[in-house]
This record gives sequence, C-alpha cells and structure tokens, in this order.
Amino acid sequence: MQPRDAWFFVGLLVFIFVIWIATGGPTRPLAISTPSLGLSTGAATGTAQAGGGAVSFLPHAPFTIGTSNVVLPGSSVGGGAVSGGSQAPVPTFIGGTTFGTPSPYRGIVTMSHSVYGAGSSNPSNEYVIISVSQNAGVPVDLTGWTLESEATGNATVIPQGTQLPTSGVINPVQDIVLLPGQRAIADSGQSPIGASFLENKCIGYFSNFQTFYPALPQNCPTPSSELETFYGTGYIRDSACIEYVKTLNRCQVALTPPLGASSACQSFLVNYLNYNGCVTAHRDDADFEGNTWRIYLGRTASMWRKQYELVKLLDKSGKTVDAFTY
Repeated sequence: MQPRDAWFFVGLLVFIFVIWIATGGPTRPLAISTPSLGLSTGAATGTAQAGGGAVSFLPHAPFTIGTSNVVLPGSSVGGGAVSGGSQAPVPTFIGGTTFGTPSPYRGIVTMSHSVYGAGSSNPSNEYVIISVSQNAGVPVDLTGWTLESEATGNATVIPQGTQLPTSGVINPVQDIVLLPGQRAIADSGQSPIGASFLENKCIGYFSNFQTFYPALPQNCPTPSSELETFYGTGYIRDSACIEYVKTLNRCQVALTPPLGASSACQSFLVNYLNYNGCVTAHRDDADFEGNTWRIYLGRTASMWRKQYELVKLLDKSGKTVDAFTY
C-alpha cells in the first residue's frame, strides 16, 4: 500500500468517527427488532408500554361465570337440569294482583292460557291444559301442585292417578309424573272411571260406557286387524265373522254378536274387542302409552269463572309456575 493510500484510509475512518459522534455516539439507543405474534381474527388483544416498545398480549381463553341451567327440585328423579336461559320478566296484572314468587319450573311447565268450558254448570266440561317442555331434562311430578283461582279463592291440589287403568277393579295410584313433551288435561270434575289416568292405545274403549270431555282418542287397533291376528285356526273359513267385524268401528265393543256366530267368533269378540282384552294384547307394544294424562280435580261445582278470572298454577312450595287472566 502506498503512503498516500494509507493516509486516505485513515482519513476516511476519522470522518466516519466524527459523523458517529455528531449523531449521538455511545448515547444513542440500540434498536432491537423483535418478531410480532400474529393473532387470529376476532381474538382479544392488548398493548403495554415498556421502555418505548410495544408488547402484544396473547388472547385469553373464553370463560363464563355461572350457568344458564335451571335446576328443578322435586322431580321424580331427585332433580335435574333444564336448559332454560334467562327468565322472561314476571308479568303484571290489572287490578293490583301479582304473579307471586316465580317457581324454578316457570317456563318449563306451562298452561294453555285458556280455560275450556269455564263456568260450566257441569264441572266435567271445564278443563285447562298443562304441558312440560320438550327441553325439560327430567320428568316433572305434578302431584301436590295446586290450581288456584285468584278471583274466587277456589284452590284444588292435583291428586295421584293410575298410569295403566284396568276396567272393573280398584286401580292402584301413584304420583302423576309428566315426561318432557307430555301434557295433562286438568278437568275440574270427577273421573268417569274413578281415577286420573294416562291415555293409552286402548283407552277409546271407555267411550262405549262413559262420556269424556274432551273426547278420548279413538286409536284402538282396527277390529279387522285384531280378527286376523287373534281369531286362530279357521279364520279364513269364517266369512260371517269376517263380514260382521268389518261393520265395527275402532274402539267399538261388540255388545250383541250376530245370531248364529261361531263359537270361535264369539270367543274372539268377548276376549279382544273391549278395553281389558285390548290391554292384554297390546300393553307391550312400543306405541301403547299415550302422551296425555287425564287429571280429575274431583269438584262438584265449577272451578273457574266465565270471565274476570286469574288462573294460577303453583308448585309444592306454593311458588307460581304459570298464571294468566281472561
């Protein structure tokens, strides 16, 4: 290297040093760049100022304090949870009457908000419908609950009933338990068969001898299908029996078998085309039980007024499950 080149190089270094001193020298902060954390769309973020830099916080995991489940005490399985969400505001009524203390069953068990046949001279023509939500997580025991008239003070406790009534005997009773999606027709009068009961596939046969309001469903197996199934050997040769059975309606009892009917035909009519015979033949069918209870309050006079009424349904603790006016 020539001396002139060496001095040029030294001069360049001195020039760079002077420039460095002029722009802050050793007091100048050293900027360190750090990689940033990318956050997914919609995630919560935040920043904290520390030494002039920005720090990104990771998103927090979502959490909920409490629960939207409503716990139902007193169910037939000792309680359970029903997804209820937030409760609607408690309704207010004209004239100073109040809804009362809301029951945990509110919104899960409801009434039809109409009394059918209200004020009837025959209390058996007067009823209200009670329903359990499809979303209820457990069965609901209605026995011991109260239907109450705020207008008159009439109040009646829901009794026990028989799940599978048998004709001609005293039936055992148990609490009336509604499964999710089931309903009950709460009739003010007395039961035509002596007890509250759950409807079933054969229940329409009771209509041959008693009057029910509303009418019982006529869902019995057809007489012709019963004949084919239960007549036995020789069915196809008994044309007179086949023709006679074709004239019968569902749930119709054959009170007067045709003259000259074969013994096999008469045996079939007596053993199968009536309520007890139908139950014996079909009680194990998957579709045997219905989804409606018939509850009878056993009153001899009307429960509800024709108008200006406030109807309440109270649970066993006296808390209001549902209420409506008309």
